[in-house]
Amino acid sequence: MKFKIHTEILKKWLDVVNHATASITTTPILENILLKVNFNNIVLTSNNLEMAIEYVISDNITIESEWAFCIPSKLFTSYITLVQDDEVSIELLNDSAIKISTSSWKLKIKWIEASEFPLIPNIREEVSLKISWKIIKKSIDKTLFSSAEWNIRPTLAWLYVNIKRNEVIFASTDSFRLSEYKTILAEEVRNDFSQIIPSKTASQIKSILNDNDDVKIISGDNQIAFISWNIKIFSRLLNGKFPDYGSFFPTSFSTKAEVNRIDLMWALKKINLVSRENNYSIKMSLSSTRGIELETSETQIWESDVTLVWAVEWENNIVWINSTYFLEVLSVIETTHISISFENPLSPILISPISDPENRDTNNSFKHIIMPLKI
Repeated sequence: MKFKIHTEILKKWLDVVNHATASITTTPILENILLKVNFNNIVLTSNNLEMAIEYVISDNITIESEWAFCIPSKLFTSYITLVQDDEVSIELLNDSAIKISTSSWKLKIKWIEASEFPLIPNIREEVSLKISWKIIKKSIDKTLFSSAEWNIRPTLAWLYVNIKRNEVIFASTDSFRLSEYKTILAEEVRNDFSQIIPSKTASQIKSILNDNDDVKIISGDNQIAFISWNIKIFSRLLNGKFPDYGSFFPTSFSTKAEVNRIDLMWALKKINLVSRENNYSIKMSLSSTRGIELETSETQIWESDVTLVWAVEWENNIVWINSTYFLEVLSVIETTHISISFENPLSPILISPISDPENRDTNNSFKHIIMPLKI
């Protein structure tokens, strides 16, 4: 077996498949990449048993003979990253080693039998649909931040995806906050789709596929696959049911404020320098005469307060809130102004974008709630 490939192409596909390579595992074979060299293409596969990636390369390669083998991902990638030559040659030697060489470098690595690499299970197709990757990526960006950390609350480390007719809904929660992002499609999809996807998988796949691709989604047998022209991303699905969260979003309010999102972000960043000493808890006072005032309690650093003069309607009120949670939701909103609404100091705080008059988008909607702190 021998083939040649452009170095930049090699670096690109290693970057992709390494998203599903296990780094620390009790199963060493998962730290490897499977290379299947065919006469007209090369198929690379990584698999950490939660997610797997297949990447097909057919351009800028010269293949002399076929073979399939596994190679350690970390060593292989580290070496190729340092290569500055335009082309890399990879050759199977008789002594069970792979020779990786350029015009000025040479490395030999022991290879492992391809038969030892775990197979990706075939998905019995129960649901199949095609959707723009731009929509999937943006939906993940808008909701992933409010899912739980996998190592802290694994039962909430997921994204809920519901695609029905011409409506795409992504939602997530860690029980302290809840996000929902909704997109209206120009055309209806043929199949309805409702699944819970691991947040770790969502975090990886959003950075892999190209924004210009249409992506085919296949689901069945508790598995899901996202398929583009030369990439297949497989993931297991989570058992369980996402909470019926619709009633969590409040519909009545006693206090409402409209504020410039950028001004509020800068204010929160300043006050975070002090609030971090107190688990990022801050007091937010809303007054129809003074606007919005953000304060920290006294810490070892001391204390801080910031006042924003913006419109506050109805009742004056005070609520305690996690300033980091506040900043994270502001970072995924794109409009200039937002609204902040709640019923009382212990009720959910609804944060939603206010559409800019010159750029109204009726095809997308976002809303988010943060639970207040009990001080």
